[in-house]
Amino acid sequence: MEDFRSNPSSKPPLHPFRSLLVLLGFVLLGMSLGGLLAGLFLGAWASTNGSKTAADMADILTNPADYPGSWNLLMLIQAVSHLCSFLLPCLLFQRWIEHRTWSDFNDRRLSAVHSVGLVALLTITFMPLNGLIIEWNQNIDLPDSFAGLEEWMKQKEDQMAGLTNFLTNFTSPIELVMALIVIGLIPGIGEEVLFRGMLQRKLAQWTGNVHVAIWLSALIFSAIHVQFYGFVPRALLGALFGYLYLWSGNIWVPILAHAVNNSFTVLMVWLFHRRMISVDIENTESVPLTGALISLLLTIGFLAFFRKSNQSPSQPYV
Repeated sequence: MEDFRSNPSSKPPLHPFRSLLVLLGFVLLGMSLGGLLAGLFLGAWASTNGSKTAADMADILTNPADYPGSWNLLMLIQAVSHLCSFLLPCLLFQRWIEHRTWSDFNDRRLSAVHSVGLVALLTITFMPLNGLIIEWNQNIDLPDSFAGLEEWMKQKEDQMAGLTNFLTNFTSPIELVMALIVIGLIPGIGEEVLFRGMLQRKLAQWTGNVHVAIWLSALIFSAIHVQFYGFVPRALLGALFGYLYLWSGNIWVPILAHAVNNSFTVLMVWLFHRRMISVDIENTESVPLTGALISLLLTIGFLAFFRKSNQSPSQPYV
């Protein structure tokens, strides 16, 4: 596939830096729209449940377990906010500014991509290795001079962990389907379109180096989640998705990998809560070193096979 540097169009394209600034504007507007809609949903829900003050509504977000029925509300807010912040801005930017369509995210038809099914297996295979990295990242201690920053980072991490635990604490099959859509599918599409389909391509055009673009996009992808003690493993995931996009030439491949990563975790959590399995996938301390090593070797092997399967002799990879 092409290395994201060419940008064929009937009109002269914007300089990549200017294009990124315009894209950022679209994303900020989308986030504002998502926040507005979330506020409307929250206000309506709070009003029907006898909570009308701003403090009450804020408490619903920080302590959702204290409010029966708030799980459905937060899932709705999560879905709408994510669509408005990621997917919608990209599609509007692609249509209104670049005058392109969805097919322009792809340099190769999905039917022409080899070993697509391997992507799902590769993503799951990478999890034990990434779990060990998560454990290492969570145990990082900053110097005493950064004690204040470290405390703030841990508070943010605890808040995000509490919300994540609440959203994944469900038992019914209907809630499982909702969680797979909201936590698995929607982020898989929206985040990959923004970070791989848009940001990675623009950075490659700007820097002239696709590897720099992949890793910069992965770092930004990780940073935007504001979970500092999961920064490194999430950046590695972003890089994995980036190389899958480069080698496949089709945006649906990293979307599949991202959706499988999130959805498999959701499914395993659901099975664990229903006591159908004994493995707690969220407990990274349970990852043995031998398991992580096997995961590393399989991941390297699968990546090499996928790359070789999709390499075009006329367009060798950089």
